[in-house]
Amino acid sequence: MVLTEEKMLTNGEPDEVEEEEEEEEELDPLVAIREQCEQTEHCVHAREKLEACEARVSSRSQTLEECTEELFDFLHARDHCVAHKAFKMIK
Repeated sequence: MVLTEEKMLTNGEPDEVEEEEEEEEELDPLVAIREQCEQTEHCVHAREKLEACEARVSSRSQTLEECTEELFDFLHARDHCVAHKAFKMIK
């Protein structure tokens, strides 16, 4: 997801090599917090529901079902956790 966001921000144009190397050295704290939050019990449960939905939808050749609700539930759970941790770092 991070690569997609970066691609959207740069309109799909590659950045200079020097800038990419500098970005690799600097770890975005938000990415680290998101990874930590994804390991919490609530997020793991929401991700399991999302993955089950995706498996169910992909196993069917014709279905109107989408996993939008499950995706939003997972993102909400993760972002709720991230918000608490990220704002503590700002102070």
